[in-house]
Amino acid sequence: MSIRDTLPNGPLGFGAAPLGNMFRQIPDAEAEATVDAAWELGTRYYDTAPFYGAGLSEIRLGQVLSKRKRDEYVLSTKVGRLILDEVETGKREFGEKGGLFEHGRPNKIVYDYTESGAMKSIEDSLKRMGVDRLDYVWIHDIAKDFHGDGWLQQFETARTGAFRALSKLQEQGVIKAWGLGVNRVEPCELAVDLEEHRPTALLVAGRYSLLDHASALQRLMPACEATKVEVVVGGPYSSGVLAGGTHFEYQKASPEILARVERIRALADKYKVPIKAAALQFSLAHPASVAVIPGASKPERIAEDHAALKAVIPAEFWRDLRSQGLVSPEAPLPIDR
Repeated sequence: MSIRDTLPNGPLGFGAAPLGNMFRQIPDAEAEATVDAAWELGTRYYDTAPFYGAGLSEIRLGQVLSKRKRDEYVLSTKVGRLILDEVETGKREFGEKGGLFEHGRPNKIVYDYTESGAMKSIEDSLKRMGVDRLDYVWIHDIAKDFHGDGWLQQFETARTGAFRALSKLQEQGVIKAWGLGVNRVEPCELAVDLEEHRPTALLVAGRYSLLDHASALQRLMPACEATKVEVVVGGPYSSGVLAGGTHFEYQKASPEILARVERIRALADKYKVPIKAAALQFSLAHPASVAVIPGASKPERIAEDHAALKAVIPAEFWRDLRSQGLVSPEAPLPIDR
């Protein structure tokens, strides 16, 4: 079954990483209002992970969605990390993104990509969210940005562990899709090439955005299209820098990145195109893309996202974007359909 066919209300979902207090302390009321706003505006796909605030995102999301009927929305979370009852006392070691959730819960987080670890993670997530089932499950962060040169070893552990567990769950009809949830293309390329336990979908964060897509277009996106592995696009605003923020790849954006964003923004201003609209519609223009899940922690951001997806963008904007070299020549655009 295609993910596209299981989405009850279109391709725009909600990325719940900010609910884990990413970058800042978010009041409970603000988090609740944001999820409520997403629901009221028609969002029916919600994605979270144990890593987001050491379970805080799952807890908050589950509390708000408990007001809704489970059959009316689609839910995904991730495996690969277990949240322990033990409190972390030292500095968290999470590769390039160690301080990402410093405002989250203090619970210790450990990696576990084994089959039993994946099943335990799912069980824990269901309890935190207060739900009886998941629709999609992603194997989280088996890539160099979190594991350095040891990422291939972690990938192999997952291939013989979590991959098998999730493949069985899909075969049994327990989940509808599974795959990797990563910020890098390399593990996705390896996974798509597998003969046994090949993922049915991928959640690719930040690598198929208006700002950063060239590496994904070299091999990953064509391979996904050829093998019918569907892509959910995470991070369409490139950690916020395409939406007025200052972060790229969860760090302060470099002068080079900011200069490129300014060129895109200038063209968007010329055609009176909201840059969020360009970002979302670009991410969905590739035939392999089936959904996009921007994150948000304020209700007004949700309204902007829904308006952006519906915005009418002149064909001339896309043609100029391409002619000025602001997108890869191989990138499918909405005008190419």
